[in-house]
Amino acid sequence: MADTDIQMLEAENASWKQTGKDLGSGAAGGIAQVLLGQPFDIVKVRLQTTNTHPTALATATSILRNEGLPAFYKGTLTPLIGIGACVSVQFGGFHYARRAFEERNLKSRQNKVATLSYGQYYAAGAFAGITNTVLSSPIEHVRIRLQTQPHGAARLYSGPLDCVRKLSAHEGVLRGLYRGTAVTFLREAQAYGVWFLTFEYLMNADAARNKVARSEISTPKIALYGGLAGEMLWISSYPFDVVKSKMQTDGFGAGQRYKSMRDAFAQTWATEGMRGFWRGVGPTLVRAMPVSAGTFAVAELTMRAMS
Repeated sequence: MADTDIQMLEAENASWKQTGKDLGSGAAGGIAQVLLGQPFDIVKVRLQTTNTHPTALATATSILRNEGLPAFYKGTLTPLIGIGACVSVQFGGFHYARRAFEERNLKSRQNKVATLSYGQYYAAGAFAGITNTVLSSPIEHVRIRLQTQPHGAARLYSGPLDCVRKLSAHEGVLRGLYRGTAVTFLREAQAYGVWFLTFEYLMNADAARNKVARSEISTPKIALYGGLAGEMLWISSYPFDVVKSKMQTDGFGAGQRYKSMRDAFAQTWATEGMRGFWRGVGPTLVRAMPVSAGTFAVAELTMRAMS
């Protein structure tokens, strides 16, 4: 075998090994994300989709009083498995796109520098979000249905698999299980473009300011920068998430209220105004800091441990 062939094989193996590390670190971060964020998420979804309680505190109190403490982890099995996979894909997709940009930059700049521009960081994050949508759309649809179904004997679904079966039976997999995917594409691209951009900007700024390598940045700082990135993720994409939740809790057939993503936006504006697109943002931002901090901290530590 020629030297060039050996070098190409070694480079390919290194690339696959790095992709495995990216996926593994993302999965670890995803599990941390679900365990930290699920109680906040159910409050957010209830606020987005009902008018029963006006505040996050009232909603949380009602859930605790009427459904008990375990209700805050209602529908957790689906995201625990699924979100771990989703975050794994997000980190894998982001780093795949980042390496592609680095290679392009080296070629276009005569091998001087591979550093990404912040536009490229955003594009790599958006690519990760779009790639992730194939998984996140049905996973979040099932989670939302389980979180918002009636409590006790009146509940509609016995569990995640029953929910998948019944959603698919209504109008097929694409129109049933994958309802709301168009707006999910928009949310994921914007959200994860901003998420990764913010985190990379803060990490790079810290390394430059303190003249240290990225691997020397402390875990508390990583958690802080990850938490701030989480705040920016939701501020930049929350209206898309509201519309997605409305579409994914809508009825079927004669009970369907929203005909399309555009109709959901129009009806929300007509009935609730701008405020309607930000219902539930308070608990979402409270949730975002610890959840995103934990995701990036665990992912970064896992990556360092595998290096």
